[in-house]
Amino acid sequence: MDIDNSGRLDAARALQTKLEAAKLNIVEDQTRFDTLQSTLAKDPALVSEGVAGTTDPAIVAAEVASQISFLRNLKFQYLEQKAKDQYVKTIVSDEAPNINADDNELLRIENDKKKGVLTAAKARLAEKYSDVRTLAPLVEQDYTKARALTLEAAALASKILDARLTLTRLRQAHPHPRLTIPAANAQLDEQISEMQALDDELQQVNAQVDDVKEKVKAGAREVERLRVERADLEKIVNAGQKEVQDGRVVGLYDWYMAALALHRSLLSLESAHSESENELHLTYNIMPYGTTEPRPIFIKLLFVPNSRQLADAQVEGLLQDAGDVIGAHVQANDVPRLIAAVLARARAGA
Repeated sequence: MDIDNSGRLDAARALQTKLEAAKLNIVEDQTRFDTLQSTLAKDPALVSEGVAGTTDPAIVAAEVASQISFLRNLKFQYLEQKAKDQYVKTIVSDEAPNINADDNELLRIENDKKKGVLTAAKARLAEKYSDVRTLAPLVEQDYTKARALTLEAAALASKILDARLTLTRLRQAHPHPRLTIPAANAQLDEQISEMQALDDELQQVNAQVDDVKEKVKAGAREVERLRVERADLEKIVNAGQKEVQDGRVVGLYDWYMAALALHRSLLSLESAHSESENELHLTYNIMPYGTTEPRPIFIKLLFVPNSRQLADAQVEGLLQDAGDVIGAHVQANDVPRLIAAVLARARAGA
């Protein structure tokens, strides 16, 4: 490949050198035309004086037409004067020339021959002029094309040298071992896999962000609900303060609520809900020993209607059955000890 490129480069350089060294008439004629053009532009009178050269084609055509007309008139006057001279000499001469029809016929034949030769010469000259007019643009086009090809060959040679220099610099900057196409494809596959994994991770993070946003919105709604509930409670308290005559009620109410909150905190009571007049639901959040995750314990207490007698109890959240403990405390109607026993088992991990 390098040998072929070197051969083509040498051929292009040889063509350029040959074209520059060749003496082309079109180049010399252009130089001569420019020189004569500048000379005639300085002194236009040289055209009428018959200076050999060229100038503006329109001026040359007009000058040639005027000279042809002048020469035709001059020729006609010459022939007229010559005929008059011969006529006068014939009349005045003592010996009349012997001119007959044969002489006239010979003269006519000779004139016809000369006219034929002149006509053929004019035709050849016109044909030559036509060929010149036809071939001149073609020669100029060929010259322009050859010039463009020469410039293109020189530019390509310069680009080839620049490419070789760039390739040499790249080889020096990146010595062996270089990255091959299979290695590049393998690296590309690894990057694609990594990008896919990162994309999956990004989707998971976006999903988590959406969940957090939903939780934040839910928390905001809960806070707003609590604010409304607090406002309602404040209204009720204010109304109660106006209705109650004893001023200690508010203080006792606050003390009772604080004691209830302390009791719930000590017993890990999450919620207490009265489902009906004889049914009470209790939910505890117990932390078993040796673990860090709390365990919810649900206790349902059923009482005999219109009495404080414990009828039945149900416990959910224990790992073992607590039926014996529940039965014994139900028979004894001892709710506090029942709850204490269940919570003790829950803390023990039962």
